[in-house]
Amino acid sequence: MEERMAFVNALEMSRSLDESGRVALYGIYFDTDKNTLRPDSLPTLQEIVKLLSANPQMKIHVVGHTDNQGTPDYNLDLSRRRAASVVRELTAKYGVAASRLNSFGCGLFAPVASNESEEGRAKNRRVELVKW
Repeated sequence: MEERMAFVNALEMSRSLDESGRVALYGIYFDTDKNTLRPDSLPTLQEIVKLLSANPQMKIHVVGHTDNQGTPDYNLDLSRRRAASVVRELTAKYGVAASRLNSFGCGLFAPVASNESEEGRAKNRRVELVKW
């Protein structure tokens, strides 16, 4: 399955959620081994807010994913913390109701590409929205 590594706007997010129930976001950024959102995540966060504002009944799971660098337990914890950071930002800064969001982490257990190359690992480091 090929994943696009590009910025997606609220309309594209909505289409993907309607078609497949999920959308991979590659515009959510964290420094290595950190769960603090970087400022360059702002455009994607704003598009998530637009998506949720346009769909007031929509509920989503925010799912964090990592590559295979590090131990499985560490990556699972990191992916959970990163997903929780996204939910925290959406609720605290943008006022999205917490009842509309859940955070989960999959660690390295749901790759979309091979972890044998840097390109593949970059595709695996992502946040997904999954329709709830």
